[in-house]
Parts: sequence; C-alpha cells; structure tokens
Amino acid sequence: MRTAGEEQLCQSGQIAFLRSGIPHEYGTSKGKRWHFYWAHFQKLPEIDYLPNHEIIIADIPEGQLFQRVMQTIQNVLTDSREQASFWHMLCENSLREIILLAARLLEKRLDPRIELALQYLSRNMTRSIRLEDVAGAASLSLSRLSHLFKQETGGTIIEHLNRLRLQQAALLMEHMGRTATEAALDVGFNNYNHFADLFRIAYGLSPRAYKKERATRVE
Repeated sequence: MRTAGEEQLCQSGQIAFLRSGIPHEYGTSKGKRWHFYWAHFQKLPEIDYLPNHEIIIADIPEGQLFQRVMQTIQNVLTDSREQASFWHMLCENSLREIILLAARLLEKRLDPRIELALQYLSRNMTRSIRLEDVAGAASLSLSRLSHLFKQETGGTIIEHLNRLRLQQAALLMEHMGRTATEAALDVGFNNYNHFADLFRIAYGLSPRAYKKERATRVE
C-alpha cells in the first residue's frame, strides 16, 4: 500500500486502515494473488484511537482474538447482505469493534499529564473551556501543555476539543433526533456558522445534509 507520504507491506493475519481523503494505490507483488476483506465507511469516532498515520497496520495474533475479528467481519458481511432492520447500525457497530481491537493492539501509552488533559476535555466539552483550565487539570503551564499535547497526540488542544464536539453532535443528530442547531448548542458551540464550517470539513457534508443522509440510511 502506497501513499505520497509512506509505503507499507500488508501480509496475512494483518488488518490495514487507509485514512479517508488520502490518494493511494495498492496491489500485490508480481505473480502473486491475495484474498482479503475490505470495507469503505465514513469516519467513525473510534478512528481517533488509532495512530495518526496515513496507513495503519495491526498484526492480529492467532488464537481467540483472531477468531473474534474474523467473526466480526462475518457479521458485517451477513448484516450488509440481509439488510434487515437496523442493518446499517449493526455494521457500524461491528466496524467500531474491529477498530477498537486494532487500537488496543497498537496502543501507545500517553504521558499521564496528557491523559488528564484529555479526560478534562471529554468531561467538560459541552462547557465553555479555557485553555488555562485544561493546563491546570494537567498540572502544567499552558505553553508546556501545548507543546506536549502536540507531541503526544499529533494535534492541538482546540483541534481535539472540536473533534470531540463534532463527533458528539453527529451522534445526537443521528440517534437522538436533535436538529443541527440543537446539536451544535448541546455540545458547546455558540456560533452555528462556525460549527457548520467545521462539520463540513470533518464529514464532507453540512450538518443538515448529514442528518438527512443518515436518516435515509436507517430507513
């Protein structure tokens, strides 16, 4: 698998993730054939638990875990073919499980102070958050927190907070019947236009178009 930024070899017993929006190409060595399962899906919140690379590959060890992953893949295939009630959500739940299992295999322990900052953001995302308060929760100066946060997570504090809020807003619109405006306010955005701009960048659709599209899928 190759992108402009990196190239990775994927072998039997591995699971690979290609991030959306990244031009890529893939194939087999000359004279070789492969047998694999694949799935295209819109960004799920659990993707953020994976390393921040264009190509992510996890080794699935033989045994109980391998069988669990294979069974989950079979569940996706069965639900997508039968398309009974709630089939789309069942497929998404199975994909979420696979992503989380891969994330656990690839887990890299964060600096404990960054974990405290992440916990603070998660618990308080619907409130008006000051960066100084996040730094206080992590017992760091703001400048030190900003540097360490970027180093550990690959993004800024504000980027992470916005991502949390957008993911929660998407869930509220899809599963709780909240309107786009209501969801924006629920998760802590005071400016709807700013929310809509960020949402469109993250999901490729306006909030209202996303809500309509997801409702159509469930039907």
